[in-house]
Amino acid sequence: VHSKGLKLGIYSDVGKKTCAGFPGSYNHYDLDAQTFASWGVDLLKFDGCNSDSLDLLAEGYKRMSVALNRTGRSIVYSCEWPFYLRPVQQPNYTEIKQYCNHWRNFYDVYDSWSSIKSILDWTALHQDTIVKIAGPGGWNDPDMALVIGNFGLSWDQSVTQMAMWAIMAAPLFMSNDLRHISPEAKCLLQNKEVIAINQDPLGKQGYQLTKNKNFQLWERPLSGRAYAVAVLNHQEIGGPQNFTFSLTFLGNGLACNPACSIRQVLPASRDWGVYSWISSLSVEVNPTGTVLLKL
Repeated sequence: VHSKGLKLGIYSDVGKKTCAGFPGSYNHYDLDAQTFASWGVDLLKFDGCNSDSLDLLAEGYKRMSVALNRTGRSIVYSCEWPFYLRPVQQPNYTEIKQYCNHWRNFYDVYDSWSSIKSILDWTALHQDTIVKIAGPGGWNDPDMALVIGNFGLSWDQSVTQMAMWAIMAAPLFMSNDLRHISPEAKCLLQNKEVIAINQDPLGKQGYQLTKNKNFQLWERPLSGRAYAVAVLNHQEIGGPQNFTFSLTFLGNGLACNPACSIRQVLPASRDWGVYSWISSLSVEVNPTGTVLLKL
């Protein structure tokens, strides 16, 4: 895997068995961590099935974190801890971030528009509790997999997933067959401008500013006083529609004060020019599509 310029990830479980019934890591955290390190593993995705109690769940996630660090190998630690806590109690994200590099909050992503939509809706609904904890070293994971390049998403929906995962500061992993990916999907997944927004060193997660019957407006603060802005048309019928908003609405009024240059990143890259603080912006967006801008 490394010879192909790729990273090697592996899956295990905090409990006695994985979700699919294979042996888990319960009470073998040190042994498993050392084994993974000896195999040259770069990431551990650690699930939470078949743990007998929430106390054992928490203990297992902490113990595996310590065990991974003890190996001396840099292994990204991907947790499902809050996903298993949420039905019973509000997760303590400060504690989770102490032990995990990123963590799942919601259901698995599937190769379908309804799945992408449900993840975005859940994230917006819970943004007051999850956005503030994200930052260098620890990230919310809206299920990391980009399903771009499979079968289930249209082109506009693929653009939406790429744009919104960048706005949400999500870990980016491709979930597709690299032997059969289209040139268009490959180009989208390798878009350097979008990846730069996703990987912005300030490390702040974006959030939904407003939503109406047809549109959602999201923003993400970036380093150098810049902002990423996404306009999502969540209508599933009809043709392209216009969404107009005032630039004073962005960044608590500071994003474009006194003026800003605006560049469209997706669905195609082009400069829009310089706008003053009191300007309005009109954006044409395809159904289920997104226009991603950088101010």
